[in-house]
Amino acid sequence: MSATRPRQAPSTSAADLADWLGGLADVSVHGDLPYAVSGISLSTARIHPGDLYAALPGARAHGADYAGQALDAGAVVVLTDPTGLDRLPPGTPVIVVPEPRRVLGRLAAHVYRDPATDLRVIGVTGTQGKTTTTRILEQGLTASGVTSAVIGTVGTRIAGEDVKTQLTTPEAPDLHGLFAVMRERGVDTCAMEVSSHALVLGRVDGVVFDVATFLNLGRDHLDFHHDLDDYFSAKASLFTPERAGVGLTNLDDEFGRRLLDVATIPMSTYSVRDPGADWRASDVVLSPSGATFTVTGPGVEVAAAVHLPGEFNVSNTLAAIASAALAGLDPHQVADGIARVGGVPGRLEQVDRGQDFSVVVDYAHKPDALEAVLATLRPLTDGQLVVVVGAGGDRDTLKRPVMGEIAARLADVVVVTDDNPRTEDPASIRAAVLAGAQGAAEVLEVGDRRLAIREAVRRARTGDVVLIAGKGHETGQTVGDVVHPFDDRVVAAEEIGAATGARAEGSTS
Repeated sequence: MSATRPRQAPSTSAADLADWLGGLADVSVHGDLPYAVSGISLSTARIHPGDLYAALPGARAHGADYAGQALDAGAVVVLTDPTGLDRLPPGTPVIVVPEPRRVLGRLAAHVYRDPATDLRVIGVTGTQGKTTTTRILEQGLTASGVTSAVIGTVGTRIAGEDVKTQLTTPEAPDLHGLFAVMRERGVDTCAMEVSSHALVLGRVDGVVFDVATFLNLGRDHLDFHHDLDDYFSAKASLFTPERAGVGLTNLDDEFGRRLLDVATIPMSTYSVRDPGADWRASDVVLSPSGATFTVTGPGVEVAAAVHLPGEFNVSNTLAAIASAALAGLDPHQVADGIARVGGVPGRLEQVDRGQDFSVVVDYAHKPDALEAVLATLRPLTDGQLVVVVGAGGDRDTLKRPVMGEIAARLADVVVVTDDNPRTEDPASIRAAVLAGAQGAAEVLEVGDRRLAIREAVRRARTGDVVLIAGKGHETGQTVGDVVHPFDDRVVAAEEIGAATGARAEGSTS
């Protein structure tokens, strides 16, 4: 079995599954269903013998067109809609429902025997901070002896083992398979990022989170949502009895406060600034290496620390500790574990080759995140703040000049470059970013990302800080339909080494 499937596969007859689905939707059965189903998948590439293949309609193709591949790989039955039925190979055992995506999550949970109910599952949503919050929680729990797991942007970890996944929130069949693996490996608590896409597209259907946590909401994903209100409504749908038991929201965020008016589950609050919040951070001491502070909650006072700089990381850590407490974990134990672990991949990650200036790689690829990171780094420099920044293609176009404006307002030198242009013309994307970069900063355009990093490093002097923004933990640059190997951290280390070596050679010549 793969790392996303339990070793002890469940077994349910396809006929029983069809009967069970009849309680959720109109069902019709075509062909004989004498088979036992032991798994479920949306992807023909991940079919295991004994699987149910979910053939869903898509924007460009219908999954039923690939059913032959799934059957050849060992699928024993297909779930599809009436349109898909007409596309299947003759004689295919098939269960037909009007909208298969609407039942897929609950079906996957049923196939794997509701594994999430045997775990504490904490779901974290927000425009920025999801990865940091869930990762430091998982690291802190692990350090304190709690068997834990995390699912999110930089991948999945189960009981200390990295498991490769494709999406921030995996599709429902993969998600419930992962929960089944966690149960098999004795996981107590799973911290999980929950994206707005996952909520709208049903990827977390069949999961009722023990705790749902809201961090913040800013401009992002407006290529998918109609506007900010639509984006917020998607996030708010997590805070309903169908999806979560209790909720936690950030009083320092406008939309976090607004959530209190629309959530339909019991809610708690947290804040770094508001003394009226249920969970509060006080006595905050910020430093270049992180922060110390005191967490105060209902009947609780805890000394806390995080090894990531910035007030927003104090907020993320507070959210992690409060979420754990609401899930029934000991906040002292969790805070102590977090204080003993390091940072998060691609989040304010320092690249140190012994140089006398700082280079930091961060995933900031949206306006609020870029502004928060630059504001955090500004007090840490004795010289110039240099930023390498771009914007992704095939995504929200209106945020591009906003990113340029923020960079030019908060940095001293702005190097505008490419950041996953995808199928768009890279020069057009850069032009949109440059159009907003009208502040006091010196602004350069260097399309080649490696050369942009080289230019930023070349300009850095003692005490300067260089921020390479946008890609963080990513290890590829998407141009057209091709992903080229590219890791900002690796490239930065190479360019620092070359630049410092050249300077040393120059000083002795």
